[in-house]
Amino acid sequence: MTTSIPREAGLGALPALPRDEGGPVFKAPWEAQAFAMTLSLHARGAFTWREWADALAAELAAAAARGEPDDGTHYYEHWLAALEKLAAGKELVPGDELERRVGEWDAAARATPHGKPIELPRR
Repeated sequence: MTTSIPREAGLGALPALPRDEGGPVFKAPWEAQAFAMTLSLHARGAFTWREWADALAAELAAAAARGEPDDGTHYYEHWLAALEKLAAGKELVPGDELERRVGEWDAAARATPHGKPIELPRR
């Protein structure tokens, strides 16, 4: 059985998003990208909303257990960690491809001057 959020529920049904009157608020582009990746993977059927909510809740609970303050400043770090763990647990990227991409990312990061965007070749 799969659990999903009804389409009409929209973004308001997602847990504890930082918001203003215009919608979700992101402090940095990577936060918006992590958010978009999550929505895209769900839309493609990679996981249910229940699975996502459980993964994010587990990550937030682990942060609380470590004594991290619950002030929202690290929300998207926890969001991304939950997404990474969920994607890894579902093996959305085969292990050999993941290892290759990690190596490519490391090489690109080392070759990129500080303050410049890191670019990876498109596959």
